[in-house]
Amino acid sequence: MSLARRSAPMAAAIWVRRELFAFGPGMSAAAAAPVAASPPCTTPIGPYAFGMTPKRRIGAESSETRALIVEAAEQVMRDEGYAAASTRRVAAHAGLKPSLVHYYFPTTDDLFLAVFKRGAAQSDAMIEQALSSDDPLRALWRFFADTSRTSLSMEFVALANHRKIIRAEIARHSEAMRDRQAALFERLIGERLAATDDCTPAGFSLVLAGIGRALVMESALGIDAGHAEARAFVEAWLDRLLRPQAEPPTGA
Repeated sequence: MSLARRSAPMAAAIWVRRELFAFGPGMSAAAAAPVAASPPCTTPIGPYAFGMTPKRRIGAESSETRALIVEAAEQVMRDEGYAAASTRRVAAHAGLKPSLVHYYFPTTDDLFLAVFKRGAAQSDAMIEQALSSDDPLRALWRFFADTSRTSLSMEFVALANHRKIIRAEIARHSEAMRDRQAALFERLIGERLAATDDCTPAGFSLVLAGIGRALVMESALGIDAGHAEARAFVEAWLDRLLRPQAEPPTGA
């Protein structure tokens, strides 16, 4: 028997002018009536709606469980490094099931971002407290040079090298805070900076933050060469900028 004869009994489907004809051997003309093409997929309804998975639900940001997960992730990063902050490790540290971590943070980047934003909010509060103090410049310098927050800062610097979304958030936050500081410096010492050091408030903010960051990062590596001299230089600079100006001489 030829291949064509063997294949003849098989049903076939032919698309003609966007109409589907399904027919087989022995079918009547009525059975072979055209069947309208199916409409495009829309939102599923009825008993088959479960076949389409809706957008994944994410836990509320105000949840105590979410806060517990973020705190556990931060502690793991401090103690073991960001590479150890897996879903299972964080869940175990928090005393929760891994599925709960996934519920609140579908991706690891989501979890890292939440940890960074938590730390950034705490830093922002400390900076605002410094800027609203009686001696905002020196208070801000002490914040920049504070080595107590070294471990987590170092982890995020390393993490930013590999995660674009973390790098972008760090840059956004840093630029916003620098603008805030520059505006304050312009109000407090803008004229003195321009007259004595030819430095803009934004540049002054960067110098303070840059020296403070170098002190913090090098201290974490056990390096202290030149640190005392750098601190003395900054403090002398602040003393000069903040020294009360002499009263102009009165007319004879």
